[in-house]
Amino acid sequence: MNKFRYFIGIDVSKLTLDICVLDQSESIYTDCIANQPKAITKLFNQLKRKGIDCKNSLVCAENTGIYTVHLQRYGHSKTLNLWVENAMQIKKSQGVQRGKSDKVDALRIAEYAFRNQDKFVLWNPLREPVALLKKLSSLRKRLIDNQKRLKQSFTDSDFLSTKEKSYLKKACRSSLSALKKDIKQIEAQMNQIIKEDHQLYRLFKIITSVDGVGSQTAIEILITTNELRNISEAKKYACYSGVVPFNYSSGTSVKTKPRVSKMANNKVKSLLHMCALSAIKMEGEMREYYLRKTKEGKNKMSTINAVRNKLVNRIFACVKQNRVYQKKYQFSLVNP
Repeated sequence: MNKFRYFIGIDVSKLTLDICVLDQSESIYTDCIANQPKAITKLFNQLKRKGIDCKNSLVCAENTGIYTVHLQRYGHSKTLNLWVENAMQIKKSQGVQRGKSDKVDALRIAEYAFRNQDKFVLWNPLREPVALLKKLSSLRKRLIDNQKRLKQSFTDSDFLSTKEKSYLKKACRSSLSALKKDIKQIEAQMNQIIKEDHQLYRLFKIITSVDGVGSQTAIEILITTNELRNISEAKKYACYSGVVPFNYSSGTSVKTKPRVSKMANNKVKSLLHMCALSAIKMEGEMREYYLRKTKEGKNKMSTINAVRNKLVNRIFACVKQNRVYQKKYQFSLVNP
């Protein structure tokens, strides 16, 4: 028995929203509106007048980042059954497709919601401090990227003389200084937000207690897991961050070594890589593991990937047990 009668597919772009409404599998309404709060309110009021009950409707949209904000805010305020799905997940589920338009995409999203309604996941907003951390983290990454681009103009070129490099470096000096100052200021603001929120501070202290894991990695884990609510299992997060190797084989002719998938959060993967490099430089179990495996002939990158996986498992285990990481953990004895 189906839980919903109506399925509303919304294709989100910067300026417009294309809408398709299905009554079960039959298309009964299409529209294109501006991606603005007033237009979204007017749309759902119009659907209500046409007898389309929002309580008995599943609204599905692709996750397009900041462009879905107006829809998400309206959906949360009106308690819509809003499903914000990964765009790649929808695309891969459609099979062989020919042609593309916003109107057709809205229909395909509605059909996806109809076929997969048993997998519906209600969208829940991030808490205000976590949402603010997310925006600051994104801004910090942009500033760092700009900093790298400026530095590349006088450090990576082999076709510049020493004098030319000196002039370029001097020309960028004030810009680089300003970027460095802004990055430090953003990091200070992020740390302040965490200190002022009890829940965030508790999780932050637990995550950073694991050897090799720094503050920026901890912040990114808190953001991408929604404080370890949306993703609460180490295996799922390891898969999400691209540190789990998968087998690729078919019959007797196709058989390759297990390798990680390219479908991953590359930002988190990069941060975990730096954590792994830090962990194997510190005295302890991780360094011993790395040296032992490489001595046995195991590939260095494969070993580092295993260290990344171990770090993820330790982080989630400590959070689950609500304790900081201990190098020499002793199980507590409980009297029967």
